[in-house]
Amino acid sequence: MVLLAEYLSINSNDLSEHAKKAELSVEVEEKDVTTFASLGWKEVLGGLKSGELGCEFLQDFAATKLDAIMWPLLGTVVPFKVRADQSAVGVSNPEYSGSILINGWNPITGSVGDEATVSLGFPTSGVVARATS
Repeated sequence: MVLLAEYLSINSNDLSEHAKKAELSVEVEEKDVTTFASLGWKEVLGGLKSGELGCEFLQDFAATKLDAIMWPLLGTVVPFKVRADQSAVGVSNPEYSGSILINGWNPITGSVGDEATVSLGFPTSGVVARATS
């Protein structure tokens, strides 16, 4: 599969037109429950789950565009949705959703001649769900 038309929504704003990259990663803490009865083998259980939505955007300072959408969200927990394609949600195009903390915003980055981009990772807050319908 080649990602050609990924869908990204933050706080009910479709940011697909600004996004160059969206990457959702989730993980589970590893808890060591090894005892002497483990006979020298490490035993683990899953602990707390967490995630991060990594995004790379092409910056846009125009009214109602990217910077005007993201700046007021700084410090808030907002909903997100992401899927591999902009077509309808289905078994071959699952949608992942939840909430993220907008814990930072880099409105201006880059060097001479670079495109104006914003790259950040937003931690998830609460459950990340996977839907196929």
